[in-house]
Amino acid sequence: MEKIEKTDDEWEQQLTPEQFHVARKAGTERAFAGEYWDNHEDGIYECVCCGAELYGADTKFESGSGWPSFWQGIEEARLQRRVDKSLFSTRTELVCAACDAHLGHVFNDGPEPTGERHCINSASLSFQPKE
Repeated sequence: MEKIEKTDDEWEQQLTPEQFHVARKAGTERAFAGEYWDNHEDGIYECVCCGAELYGADTKFESGSGWPSFWQGIEEARLQRRVDKSLFSTRTELVCAACDAHLGHVFNDGPEPTGERHCINSASLSFQPKE
């Protein structure tokens, strides 16, 4: 996967203020406020920054967390995991492997077959409905 690099100014031109804050500055949207937490349509969730296909709607589940939750990505190589020691704890951050956009975090309390919950900010995603 080819790396996409832009300056903060270039990202700010492309994204809304909320998308920039979440995806480029590792912010978090409020629970139950994002566009996709309650989306039940069939389709593909893409990185809002670069358009990389990250999650299929077939792996989305209701976690009760208030953020879109998935039990796995389309392809593991499209997601990069990083140690996040902010907020007085150690978590695993998920970023887009193509452009380093902050997506959210992964937790080990999801459904089978992976047991993972990818807790993703709607502001980091765009949704393409299945045609």
